[in-house]
Amino acid sequence: MPEFRQRVRVPVSAQELFAWHERPGAFLRLSPPWDRPEVVSHVGGIRDGAKVELRVHAGPIPTTWKLEHRDYIANEQFRDVMIAGPFTSWVHTHRVEPDGPSASVLDDHIAYELPLGTLGEAVGGGFAASTLARVFAYRHAITLGDLERHAEYASRPRLRVAITGATGFIGSQLAAFLSTGGHEVIRIGRGAVQPGVVDVSWNPSRGQLDAGSLEGVDAVIHLAGSSIAERWTAAHKQAIRDSRVEGTSLLAHTLAQLSRKPRVLLSGSAIGVYGNRGDDVLDERSAFGTDFLADVGKAWEAATAPAERAGIRVVHLRTGIVQGAAGGALAKQAPLFKFGVGGPLGSGTQWLSPIALDDHLGAMHFCLMRDDISGPVNLVAPEAVTNAEFTRVLAEVLSRPALVPAPAFALRLALGREMADATVLTSQRVRPTVLERAGFRWRFPTLKSMLQFELGA
Repeated sequence: MPEFRQRVRVPVSAQELFAWHERPGAFLRLSPPWDRPEVVSHVGGIRDGAKVELRVHAGPIPTTWKLEHRDYIANEQFRDVMIAGPFTSWVHTHRVEPDGPSASVLDDHIAYELPLGTLGEAVGGGFAASTLARVFAYRHAITLGDLERHAEYASRPRLRVAITGATGFIGSQLAAFLSTGGHEVIRIGRGAVQPGVVDVSWNPSRGQLDAGSLEGVDAVIHLAGSSIAERWTAAHKQAIRDSRVEGTSLLAHTLAQLSRKPRVLLSGSAIGVYGNRGDDVLDERSAFGTDFLADVGKAWEAATAPAERAGIRVVHLRTGIVQGAAGGALAKQAPLFKFGVGGPLGSGTQWLSPIALDDHLGAMHFCLMRDDISGPVNLVAPEAVTNAEFTRVLAEVLSRPALVPAPAFALRLALGREMADATVLTSQRVRPTVLERAGFRWRFPTLKSMLQFELGA
């Protein structure tokens, strides 16, 4: 029977490493973005008898994978046993071993059997082994990286953090990152309260938010807002603005009136506040731009004023182009490049300011825990790249050509001139000056490193 084993040393105690796996969000954090299974049901945690049903998209036809947890020993091990799924058998043992008082080793061991016995092993054994190596390289990098970030603030108390936009591409990962780190996450969302999905209901367009539900939270992270990736009709432009400005205003006024106010509000923003600035190098001291997104960003940030006046520390998260294979721009671009139909957009000379999803989470956590940071903070990698360089690196990472350019006129025809000029053709060469001076450490400082990690290349 084939076996796979991989070990990683982490700078936390065995108890903390084991607790990280037991907390809500661990499965999401450990699921590779290039092949993330759908959780159909999950009953219980990781203790004996807990069951997980997944829908795995390993080919054109989704496969159901049912697992049961067994042989749980607190702070030592738990085991996943396949009840039904794509393998003939599968037993995954997670072991945690102490390595001194403040370090430990995670040992993942899998014993599995492919369908069709010897024939299946001959045909698919190499692919199965390489896939496991790829997946567990990702899993162990996430485990190590997350625990390192949380260990920096191990002496600080864990927080009660309310999050808007917690079901989105970034917000869902942020909620998982914080909850696995021991923080209590409270999800603010539209619709009825539903445990694990919506803990506090709100409706910004109607001015509805239950203030009492936020009494005593330590922090609020506000990420909600309508997507800018849909075609900019007059109605959608209004939705882009209102979802940001009205939602932020409602939240800021509500927090300002609480008897037990949060210490900090991290409020979403974007580097779109700078507008189209050509080759200019921009940082947090640079002026606002003059196009639609810059005007929205200016009003968005101004809407936090009631919270600031109430003495709440406010950070404006000026987010760059977040690189994540499961969402955002990369999720749309990568398939085109894989099919060999990717290429530069417009002239290719426009500047992009990317950031890896995991560094974006780390930067938000950094701003959350650092009481000396306030005001605008650029959440971007240390070096911007041109669109031509982005195209070249993405093609290299995927081992594909990039020979199909998208001329500016075609993009304007497809998206509308205003949207094309303000999004895919705009130039923003942004520096993360505040993060650099505060000592933030990027795990993926270069474009190539972030793309390789997110795409599993």
